[in-house]
Amino acid sequence: MGFKNISDKNPVAVIGAGSFGTAVANLLAENGEVLFYSRRPEAVEIINTERVNNGQSIHPNIRATCDMQELTDKCYLIFPSVSSDGFRQVMQNMAPYLRPDHMMIHCTKGFDIKLEKDKTILDKDVLLKPADIYTMSKVILEETCVKRVGCMSGPNLAREIANLQPAATVIASKFDEVIREGENAIRSKRLQVYSNHDIYSVELAGVMKNSMALAAGALGGLGYGQNAMAFLITRGLGEIIRLTSAMGANKQAFLGLAGIGDLVATCTSPMSRNYTVGARLAKGETLEQIIATSSEVAEGIKTVSISKKLADSTGIKVPIIQTIYKVLFEELNVEEALGFLMEYRWGFDADYM
Repeated sequence: MGFKNISDKNPVAVIGAGSFGTAVANLLAENGEVLFYSRRPEAVEIINTERVNNGQSIHPNIRATCDMQELTDKCYLIFPSVSSDGFRQVMQNMAPYLRPDHMMIHCTKGFDIKLEKDKTILDKDVLLKPADIYTMSKVILEETCVKRVGCMSGPNLAREIANLQPAATVIASKFDEVIREGENAIRSKRLQVYSNHDIYSVELAGVMKNSMALAAGALGGLGYGQNAMAFLITRGLGEIIRLTSAMGANKQAFLGLAGIGDLVATCTSPMSRNYTVGARLAKGETLEQIIATSSEVAEGIKTVSISKKLADSTGIKVPIIQTIYKVLFEELNVEEALGFLMEYRWGFDADYM
């Protein structure tokens, strides 16, 4: 069975040349031409001549460019895959070139936070409410003229996709045509695609699991087995559902690929950047040392801080998140953190449903 892009004439665009952006570009290229954007001319040159990026071979159907106007002129389906820290700026830079007929399906599992000037989400005195938290789709709608917005989320570890292993993902959007075009563009014999119209809940699920992946990495780093991991994943899912319900999310999205599926993948794989951070913490490294020696952002560091501050403002009990926050930012020993969680009185099982 063959799969076709949305048009035989129009290439599909990918914004962001990180590891996941490269994996997405290669997936899309199996079905048609891809324009691959990097803001660094030297990266564009290497991709186009050496046919490699982030340790991944580049499909023959991919051509890299640093010309944003060329990309928006030639493509009307665009997949942004950039870190949440830089996402709003990228949208602002793209805005003059975008048209209302463009479709955008982002691949970023992170938040944009509305803060006071000179404050960061890692500052301990920052107060956070649900209204201060922007998903990437909201950023797109706020900064550009694009209205038909979607997201791609699920258990999609970049290294496994790069190694041509089978996977499944969710394309979420309020618009049927965005889901249809996104599926046609990226579905292949090695990637199954599912749809969801609740983009907000799918976005929240994709972000919130990052904090649990950090905790899972810490368990792995201590050498604990699957009983402890199952305990963490199950109770962690409960904390995620309670917290996101206060933000207006629907619980159903957390029971599918973008929720429990992504949570299991990132909590059980050393390939996950967030898992790796937790494992390194358990082995005695400081957060500063980890950040200084990491090539790509682990969104979970921000997510833990965001989740803890949101729990503080809403009064929701999230003992795992609050404990991993103390490990990251208050120098709590990982073994002491586990001891606290083992003594915590949890109450009823599945009390989040």
